[in-house]
Amino acid sequence: MDRIYRFLFPTKHYDASASWLLLAARVVFGLMLLSHGIDKWRHFGDLAAGFPDPIGLGGRVALVLAIFAEVVCSAGIIVGAFFRLTLIPPIVMLCVALLVVHGGDAFTAKELAAAYLAVFVLLFLAGPGRFALDRPIAERLRRR
Repeated sequence: MDRIYRFLFPTKHYDASASWLLLAARVVFGLMLLSHGIDKWRHFGDLAAGFPDPIGLGGRVALVLAIFAEVVCSAGIIVGAFFRLTLIPPIVMLCVALLVVHGGDAFTAKELAAAYLAVFVLLFLAGPGRFALDRPIAERLRRR
């Protein structure tokens, strides 16, 4: 249980400048991915029939999973709530987009997915910084 707790709420101490940089990256890239998800959500009916099915669950299910990763998880990334958990679905989705859906395409067709993937993997490794909801959540759980 302690390993899970340390995974979810790392005890790393961040200086202010690194925390501001991590906050900026979380907000900018989280909002950018969120806009993709909202667009998919708004056009769900049009997209569902022809959405790629790279993992064999059906296009509609794949679209729901993509919307979850891009909307719900982006919100968690932006505010820094359960930060590492909320990064996992977008990272998996971007790997599938990069390697499977656009696997045979030219790099220009997959560079956006590659850029998002690079940023989200780096954020996963770096952590959320000081200015994240994980910090007060962790403090509250430690008091218990």
